[in-house]
Amino acid sequence: MSRVRMHNISISLDGFAAGEPQALETPMGHAGQRLHRWMFDTAFGAAMVGRGGGSHGIDQAYAQRFADGIGVEIMGAGKFGPPGWQDDADWRGWWGEEPPFHTPVVVLTHRPREPLVVGDTTFHFLDATPAVALEAARELAGGLDVRVGGGADVARQFLAARLVDTAHLVQVPIVLGRGARLWNGLDGIEDDYDVETVTSPTGVVHLTLQRR
Repeated sequence: MSRVRMHNISISLDGFAAGEPQALETPMGHAGQRLHRWMFDTAFGAAMVGRGGGSHGIDQAYAQRFADGIGVEIMGAGKFGPPGWQDDADWRGWWGEEPPFHTPVVVLTHRPREPLVVGDTTFHFLDATPAVALEAARELAGGLDVRVGGGADVARQFLAARLVDTAHLVQVPIVLGRGARLWNGLDGIEDDYDVETVTSPTGVVHLTLQRR
């Protein structure tokens, strides 16, 4: 059976995966780009935003695993758009006409709509529990792995249900104080996952959780 993976989920020292408030002008709230600067400084991240260059060290080695063997992504409504996007029939996501996924994407929302094709990505909108969403995603994945892409609430739900086989989290040395916190309700998760930590010269810590 295909595996369920998380990649490049950045969190602050106090466990927040996004700041607040999220809005069209501030997709990550008051965190801005600080949580993901490590990734966009890599060759993988630079290419994602249409730039050349970028680093080829430890951060690159982890970041580029994002797409390897992935057949579909599951994301939450907040990753697809700002609050209220469901009321805008013309909203097509944050990424313009070339989303970086290049696979089908399942968007979890309480207000589903018809599938949306943007570039080579088809977004499917589903109101479902994590287990049901995973079943639907696997049907779209063509035997490849499923990536849970966030935001924090969706990542937390999949981890709480122990549906994630491998999770790559990146602890960034900033304190946000408020926002969308990943770890709430995940007490004792280390009992079910082996945890590996690798510190990068850039100051971030790569955490890999591998389900036992």
